[in-house]
Amino acid sequence: MIFANDLRRGTIFLFKDRLHICLEYQHNKTANRRAMVRAKLKDLTSGSIYEYVFSSEEKLEDVQIERRKCEYLYYDGDKYHFMDQNSFEQFTVDSSIIKDEAYYLIEGTIVDIDFYNDSPIFVHPPIFVELEVIETDPGLRGDTVSGGSKPAVLSTGLKINVPLFISVGDVVKVDTRTNEYVERVKKG
Repeated sequence: MIFANDLRRGTIFLFKDRLHICLEYQHNKTANRRAMVRAKLKDLTSGSIYEYVFSSEEKLEDVQIERRKCEYLYYDGDKYHFMDQNSFEQFTVDSSIIKDEAYYLIEGTIVDIDFYNDSPIFVHPPIFVELEVIETDPGLRGDTVSGGSKPAVLSTGLKINVPLFISVGDVVKVDTRTNEYVERVKKG
């Protein structure tokens, strides 16, 4: 058992008979009330995301999760194929488990996958990925780093805002935690 007060980003636990992962948390304490933990949770079964307020002393059922390093191989239109980096065993993960993490999967990417009872339940992409810009408005002469931003579509279909000087064909580094542009990657 773990206390709600011990929740951290990435904690996986059993709540209402379903596996959940804590996406965000905030500890609150008021003068008249007991300490509370406001958490943003993702139901790993349904994929729904919602907020819930726990009493800080509320007990949650801890689960044993095994995290494995795996290489992303390919997507066949229904399932994602991975290879365990230790055993070299290949396995598939259903699209319903991957969800938005698919935007960060490029063939050959090493990811962490959480397993519960030998079944994959969550894919953790690397913190930063490098993706090619495939669609954006053309940059204009005089655009600088300190300028504004414009929408762009990246090679995996991810849509983000990039600086005005970015053009089609550029490779950009993206923070997978925030979906934000970090920097342009030098070619060569």
